Amino acid sequence: MAAPTPSGATANRAELIAIANSVASEKMIDKAIVVEAMEDAIQRAAKARYGAENDIRAKLDIQTGDLRLWRVVEVVEAVDNYFTQVDVKGAEKLQPGAAIGDYIVDPLPPIEFGRIAAQAAKQVIFQKVRDAERERQYEEYKDRAGEIITGVVKRVEFGHIVVDLGRAEGVIRRDAQIPREVVRVNDRIRSLIFKVVRENRGPQIFLSRSHPDFMKKLFAQEVPEIYDGIITIMAAARDPGSRAKIGVISRDSSIDPVGACVGMKGSRVQAVVQEMQGEKIDIIPWSPDTATFVVNALQPASVSRVIIDEEEDRIEVVVPDDQLSLAIGRRGQNVRLASQLTGKAIDILTEADASEKRQREFTTNTETFQNELDVDETLAQLLVAEGFSSLEEVAYVEPEEIAGIEGLEELADELQSRAQEALERRNEAAREERRALGVEDALVDIPYLTEAMLVTLGKAKILTLDDLADLATDELVEKKRVEPRRRNEDAPKRPEPKGGILSEYGLTDEQGNEIIMAARAHWFEDDAAASAKSEDVTAAGEETPAEEDAHADSAR
Repeated sequence: MAAPTPSGATANRAELIAIANSVASEKMIDKAIVVEAMEDAIQRAAKARYGAENDIRAKLDIQTGDLRLWRVVEVVEAVDNYFTQVDVKGAEKLQPGAAIGDYIVDPLPPIEFGRIAAQAAKQVIFQKVRDAERERQYEEYKDRAGEIITGVVKRVEFGHIVVDLGRAEGVIRRDAQIPREVVRVNDRIRSLIFKVVRENRGPQIFLSRSHPDFMKKLFAQEVPEIYDGIITIMAAARDPGSRAKIGVISRDSSIDPVGACVGMKGSRVQAVVQEMQGEKIDIIPWSPDTATFVVNALQPASVSRVIIDEEEDRIEVVVPDDQLSLAIGRRGQNVRLASQLTGKAIDILTEADASEKRQREFTTNTETFQNELDVDETLAQLLVAEGFSSLEEVAYVEPEEIAGIEGLEELADELQSRAQEALERRNEAAREERRALGVEDALVDIPYLTEAMLVTLGKAKILTLDDLADLATDELVEKKRVEPRRRNEDAPKRPEPKGGILSEYGLTDEQGNEIIMAARAHWFEDDAAASAKSEDVTAAGEETPAEEDAHADSAR
């Protein structure tokens, strides 16, 4: 393609360059983007003047300010479109020696911008620059999630705080603010870049002052040992505006992690507390041992003992009677934060409660062994005292464990046999109940499902493979949340948290997925069988239903 020739410019060259430099500097975007927007605006104005069907190009020299305007046409043998094509004879006038298939340029004279054309050009430039600015903002902030940034409060809209970050705007939504914090326009405010989302109206930068990571980053700014990686914040939990807990550990045995975070006369922690509007912070040593960490997390309450239930993923903490209210905290705050910090459900019991619970379990298990194993009370109590709590444990432990109990040396095989018979009786009773509920036999072949589980499913109206296949994993096996115990009996009771249908059986999410996928297997088998049948029918020369419909439509 031949180079276009200058056609003049309607604006002063220096003025065009000055406009491009000014806009690029003000919006902090590449000057080439501004020049491209100006070229696009000039092209549109030229098309409005000479006809939108023309292929018109504009080129603004970013160094000299020269503006070139031309029309591109293709040399063809027979012209079909007079706006974008020219025959060989006409091409000779524009560019001697042009051949068929060449693209040549037809220089155009300068255009005068009328009021409407100038406004349209202005809108094009503004839109291009705005799009470039939004893209620049997104690229600048998209990888900065998790950083602390300082901005100026620009306005408050419907409870949401809009913050001027200098090169962009961020928003602190109502649920990401510290409760009861008073913020005024033009206040300087620090916040955590929580999330950056690309949207049509521009990138949305969501900020937070209530997230636990905000507190972590503040400590990293105030405590050099955390910034250097000597001390690590392993866990954090917050009740924004009220209280928080962090678990810290030091990789250098000579440095006390709690003392380093507190600082001389509390100077370091006080700086964080002031930024968080007086939120009280408990700094506790983190421990890989769950029981030790739970004891630390419940400070300032003292703990007598910790009982970990791995199957239920919960922890029972026994405290002295006079420590119960301190362990639970005001409105359950202390135990709630400790639960968030450890990632475990925590149940607080007093010594009296724990003793009562142990006695109740002891009595219940004793009665179960008496009735199911047909033994006297003394022998049943002996089994419970040795740690046996269920028939399954008696039936399937190694015989040596029972034979090793004083007084049961000769009874191990007999006790295991009776336990297995009792379990079979239970299973048979559950099978009868399951059938009475209408649960189909096909569910028996699903992995992990016992007759007792099938009875529970039947009571929940899950009777067929399709009923089970329609469930989501959390609907089937999600565990119930355990609320901390309270001493105030007059306080209104919250509704009991709901779990999955089979939550009481301790199934994992992976097992729940396998159960549901096994229930859905027949769907895929039915689809495969239908597809194979369709192929067999087609191969035999018979019409498929789709072909029959097509022929019927043709006949009509």
